[in-house]
Amino acid sequence: MAINKDSNTYTIGFAIVLVIIVGGMLGMVANGLKPIQDENLKNEKKQYILNCLPGNKLITRDQAGDKFAEFVKQRLILNYNGEVVENTLLNSDNEVDIKNTNDAFSIDLLKEYKKFVQPITNKFKGEELENKLASESNIHYPLFICQVDGETYYVAPVMGKGLWAAVWGYIALDKDGNKIEGAVFDHKSETPGLGAEITQDGFEDQFIGKLISNKDNYRPVAVNKPGNPLNEYQVDGISGGTFTGLGVEEMMRRTLIVYHKYIKNLNRS
Repeated sequence: MAINKDSNTYTIGFAIVLVIIVGGMLGMVANGLKPIQDENLKNEKKQYILNCLPGNKLITRDQAGDKFAEFVKQRLILNYNGEVVENTLLNSDNEVDIKNTNDAFSIDLLKEYKKFVQPITNKFKGEELENKLASESNIHYPLFICQVDGETYYVAPVMGKGLWAAVWGYIALDKDGNKIEGAVFDHKSETPGLGAEITQDGFEDQFIGKLISNKDNYRPVAVNKPGNPLNEYQVDGISGGTFTGLGVEEMMRRTLIVYHKYIKNLNRS
């Protein structure tokens, strides 16, 4: 029986077969590329952590995989009170495992922020917010303890919301937990030339040398409107990027207090 190639049935059938074949081929390609994509994402995260350390700003993503264990000596997870979560202290001999929930490196800050943190910050403020954050056991605070030229630095990830979507960063604190020694920031979709400027050296480098503590008391860094006089707890914001700057300020204020508690308690012990 001859096939009528002009019929609707033939056209629809041909289209279905073509979609199945092409879809299958694309699926195979995607599965084949997934390990490479995962490794690139892992190395990008390692790059963020290393770039905020003094002298490491130029380490590339390709270099970060090999250099990570050289600088990052311990990884651990904290609760809001600055206490180490049980069984989460790992050292550089423990290979990074993104499937191990006890590995600080495995924590997806964006997922945690959207699921646990953002609903709380949208509803509560001040002391009530602190109490709610402290009571939420599902919120994890990964910490990376690093060594550069014999000096100890604590790299603290931070996550929040800018004008349009997520903003995040990695902050290197000194051995006393008082001073910022380095900072890198990134974003999902802030406006080019405005809020997106948080990724530029001119913004990031302002944080170096700024304080987060007045003696033993936590004091968060403020992102001011540009052009105003600054003290040791303030940096200039970005012209036209006010809401992104406020997002950076909020995520640092909310998060760095946890790491400040941990380092202070560690130094007292």
